[in-house]
Amino acid sequence: MFTTQMTQLFAVALRRDCERVTEVLLRAGVMQFVRVSDLAEGPAGLATVRPEGELTEITDLRQRIEGVLRTGSITPRPPDEKDLSVRTVVDMDKERKALDRIAGECESLRERQRGISQEILRLEDISRQIDLYGLSMSEAAASPRHSFISMQIGRIPLSRARDFEGNLKPLPSLAVPMGQEQEMAHYLLIYMKRDREQLEKILARAGWMDVELPAELRSVKKDAARELTARLDKLRTEQKKLETTVAETIRKEAERLSSVWTTLRVNELLHQIQAHFKSSARTVLFTGWLPSEKRESLTREIRKACGGRCYVEWRDLDSRDGIQEDVPVEFRNPRMLAPFEMLVSNFGIPRYGTIDPTPFVMPLYLAMFGLMFADVGQGIVLAVLGMLGTYLLKGRKTHEGLYRLCWLIVWCGLSAVLFGALFGAYFGMRLFEPLWFDFHGIVAGHGSHSRTISDLFDILAITIYFGITVIALGLAFNWINMIRAGLWIDLLFDKGGVLGAWIYAGGIYIAFFMVSHDYKALPAGNTLFMLVGLPAVLLFLKEPWHYFTHGEAHGGKKPNLGLAFMSFLMQWIVELLEIFSGYLSNTLSFMRVAGLGIAHVCLMISFFTLAGMTSGAMSVLILVIGNVLVIGLEGLLAGIQALRLSYYEFFTKFFHGTGKLYSPISLRSEN
Repeated sequence: MFTTQMTQLFAVALRRDCERVTEVLLRAGVMQFVRVSDLAEGPAGLATVRPEGELTEITDLRQRIEGVLRTGSITPRPPDEKDLSVRTVVDMDKERKALDRIAGECESLRERQRGISQEILRLEDISRQIDLYGLSMSEAAASPRHSFISMQIGRIPLSRARDFEGNLKPLPSLAVPMGQEQEMAHYLLIYMKRDREQLEKILARAGWMDVELPAELRSVKKDAARELTARLDKLRTEQKKLETTVAETIRKEAERLSSVWTTLRVNELLHQIQAHFKSSARTVLFTGWLPSEKRESLTREIRKACGGRCYVEWRDLDSRDGIQEDVPVEFRNPRMLAPFEMLVSNFGIPRYGTIDPTPFVMPLYLAMFGLMFADVGQGIVLAVLGMLGTYLLKGRKTHEGLYRLCWLIVWCGLSAVLFGALFGAYFGMRLFEPLWFDFHGIVAGHGSHSRTISDLFDILAITIYFGITVIALGLAFNWINMIRAGLWIDLLFDKGGVLGAWIYAGGIYIAFFMVSHDYKALPAGNTLFMLVGLPAVLLFLKEPWHYFTHGEAHGGKKPNLGLAFMSFLMQWIVELLEIFSGYLSNTLSFMRVAGLGIAHVCLMISFFTLAGMTSGAMSVLILVIGNVLVIGLEGLLAGIQALRLSYYEFFTKFFHGTGKLYSPISLRSEN
């Protein structure tokens, strides 16, 4: 229920044992280090164990190697304990030179690829225009409707042909050589009309002279298209060859580069650990956090590495230490809760010593989703799609978030199946008797055989009761967190504290009293005062308390009580308005659960009505399309609204999300 209990280690070891201790800490992989220099009461005048430049140098080289390997679609293997035990010395200069050589070869090939890609884009643009609009020389001259491309034939001096072709490359154009005659090169030129002004300058520099062809030779569209296709095929083939050459260049060095990468990664992690150390002439000091159950095993390993020549001190935190801001938080929930842990961490990390809401988010989120998306058949489809996603993404660390999302979809599908059975919904049809009440029948106006739920108002009442329960649970968690933190005044005066909950409970009683009396009566005056009047009056004491205990009254100046009273009054009124409007809107917000559930039923009724207007295959097709749309759209909306209610109506009552996630340095650490 609460965050994992953590322990802080303070240790001093001899400088000569520093490397062995560092290896032990990395092998254990359970410690989140704290810089000794960041401690409020840390020792002064100590030096760093290693210069920061060494870590930067190692990291830069490792990232360069990783970039080269990934260019060849090779993912380096994370280091293991064997790599830690058999480390080799890396010649940094030698590896840089080798990388420079490989990078130079690959960059040369990539540059050629980029040039070819630009040429392909140019030619594809022209080919697309020809395919769309069609063009021959006779058409170009006779039809003004072709406003995108133009063709013309001409000749230039042979000595200027190479420069001419080079000058055309930046433009989407095609110059097809037609032949040579008397030191003149003949070209068929295809270009975009929008580039005519630039093209005329190029033609003028090349000494272009138009050539008038005989009428029987004017139709050149087929020849131009054939030339375009041949050029494109040749360029694409050359591009594929270059890609293969790049991959082969990297694969030749892959084994050696992977080995160097692993060694550098181990050295990088060791340097990251030692970056938190401080040293004197003969000793090193380090500190960090780890789960309490790892304390004994890590102590043994450190003492063994030092041969007993070390001093180890532990700081254990318990409930008396309250809530801590600087202590890392470790989520330790069953694997089945991983999707819901993802939802919690997306909102924030709970502070150390507070309640981890993950186990409570699961039933609340699934209950809200099931109420909005209650259908056995559609739930099965959703669960199957989620299972398919988990199968395809299993084992892919780079897609861990999507993998958890797929499991969330599976859970949502199972929730839809459960509530669908309770409401008797099977792809929008009633195939079996509902286990609770007929949701579809009530929405359609047919009523329900249930004694407790008979109309839409009863369905809305379910969501109101559910919302009150969720808000009350959030308030209870807030009280527990405040008690653990020792915030007794806030526990009393906070709008999520005792007085705020008192007013909320009183408001609920008054609302149900009015409903039970057909909105024609209120509780007695004394009752009203005890329910909302007394806590509201007590709430007025909040601001004077803060003012006279640690506010302006201690500033050394004589307080202006008149202005202070007006300030107290205004803040009291504003806070009362926030409490009344906030709790009212929070509670009514849960009616959207019923609203989306009703919308889900109405959509299915609409598709069945449309299907009833047709027959045969068309009727089946409408029902299939309708179910697909409902699964996609309603499923997405239900998931978003359940998340919104969890975040803004539940979490905001107690969850601050300002904690720090426990991230130990280990061989499995991400980059």
